[in-house]
Amino acid sequence: MASVSLEELHHYHKIDRDVFSRLVIQFKRDPAESLLVMAVWLWLEEKGYPNIVVKMVGLPDTIVIGLANEAVLCLKCLESKTPLVAPGGGIPLTARLMERDISLQMFNQNRFSAISGIKNFLNSVCCHIFNDILQRALDGTSQVILNQPLVVPSSTHPLFGAITVVPKPMGSDFSIGGLWGWQPTDGVTEDDRTMFLTFSRGFPVLEEEVKEHFTELYGDCVESVQMETVPSNEQPLYARMVLHSVTFVDRILNGKRISKFRVNGKHMWARKYERRE
Repeated sequence: MASVSLEELHHYHKIDRDVFSRLVIQFKRDPAESLLVMAVWLWLEEKGYPNIVVKMVGLPDTIVIGLANEAVLCLKCLESKTPLVAPGGGIPLTARLMERDISLQMFNQNRFSAISGIKNFLNSVCCHIFNDILQRALDGTSQVILNQPLVVPSSTHPLFGAITVVPKPMGSDFSIGGLWGWQPTDGVTEDDRTMFLTFSRGFPVLEEEVKEHFTELYGDCVESVQMETVPSNEQPLYARMVLHSVTFVDRILNGKRISKFRVNGKHMWARKYERRE
């Protein structure tokens, strides 16, 4: 598989690096949050809002800070248990910059796709191309200790987990497929694309009915359905449904925490699966 060096990556992402440097060096913003802000912008570019970061070059500091604050608001929207509703869509500077309709509602509607996509850009791109800038922001020096994990302190956005960066030599090679050929399904776990279904007692729903119902509504979306294990004379009251893509999770929920369906006259509720140890 073709590869690219870290030096080439730095050159390719020069504008991204310049903007990130403004955030953490010039503006002294929180490094972990700034990594996530960059990941939000890169994910939006992947979603069809091109050249977001390029358009920031040359903008006044106050505007760039305002755009970063709106990206943080988008992150808070994803972390909120209830949809955030704001006048005018909540992110007017971002909408004006893109010359496209975009609002917090878009993040509500695509919550789980956005979370997995931002995580991917954070770990597969941002944590590689910004590590030297991070070092300067964290300790005020440009001395990078190679191959030693650099933990970026963060408590502001727990949804995205701990951020650990491992600085590499400039000559290090990276697979093009992993960094430049990013796909939305990369790094998405089975739990990310799993839904939890519940049924009404006294109205048994069969596994085949579940598969047929969602396939009829959303096309070939169901990978597997695991019904609650019960004795043969009892009714399963819940099931786990694994989907082919996390985008189907968002389509099924449509911005809501729980969606209700009728399967052959019987009620069924669907919500995002959350593993509990």
